[in-house]
Amino acid sequence: MLRKLITTMRPDQWTKNLVLFAGLVFAGGIGDPALVRLAVQGFFVFCLLSSASYILNDLIDVQRDREHPEKKKRPLASGELSVGVAATAASVMALAALFWAFRLYPVFAHAAAAYLALNILYSVALRRMVILDVMAIAIGFVLRAVGSVEVLRGAAPGTELSPWLLVCTFFLALFLGLGKRRHEVMLLGEAAAAHRPALRAYPPMLVDSFIGVVTASTVVSYAIYAIWPGTVEKVGSANLVYTVPFVVYGVLRYLYLIYTTPAGGGKPSRALVTDAPLAINILLWVVAVVAVIYT
Repeated sequence: MLRKLITTMRPDQWTKNLVLFAGLVFAGGIGDPALVRLAVQGFFVFCLLSSASYILNDLIDVQRDREHPEKKKRPLASGELSVGVAATAASVMALAALFWAFRLYPVFAHAAAAYLALNILYSVALRRMVILDVMAIAIGFVLRAVGSVEVLRGAAPGTELSPWLLVCTFFLALFLGLGKRRHEVMLLGEAAAAHRPALRAYPPMLVDSFIGVVTASTVVSYAIYAIWPGTVEKVGSANLVYTVPFVVYGVLRYLYLIYTTPAGGGKPSRALVTDAPLAINILLWVVAVVAVIYT
């Protein structure tokens, strides 16, 4: 039962919460052990919250998941995990995470609570609303980025992220969300609307046009962030502009995966660690960013 519960918690999706280290990296706090400990704790707070949200989503979707070619194998849909155990675990994780967040820093708890509220609203209503469903996912990433700053506030009051970096986070998450919607539409075909009503409003050609818009917006917003006067002043140089090619390649590589592989766009977190060129590119981007900020 514990193994099935852990599967339902989706620890493989915790890579999304690596955004909780953005504040630490871009504020130049990697060399401060106290700030690193706070960032690590913030990461696990959001891991608990996201896992609680995944369980809630599965509880609501039990019947629909049983009609899905892949999701029918999930522990709740297959009957291998009881509804009572899953509901209790989700409640305990959510409450524990909020208490932990408050102990770290009260304002961080506000970001954590907003993230949890957004996920509950998404599971109950927003995922049925075309466009708003993927926007809610993107806002969830923005709240993670905000949380990455707020968790450090108590020890480093001046910590902040550039508004342009938040804008880039929003568009990147929107890009990944639309890629996932396209995958679902292509995988389920005519049965897509029966599984998720909002998919009825996502014909592939429309999703492709959306992806084109947010792809350009992601790259442009990051490029503006790299050369923004506030960024140049904080970093001490305009050298972050040299990290733009890594972002361009990463976005284009993911587009390539979306349109040329069977599972393209279906599981962004898996693609980030299983596609070697994409993983290497992300690693090189991280190294380049750290080199620019810390040297």
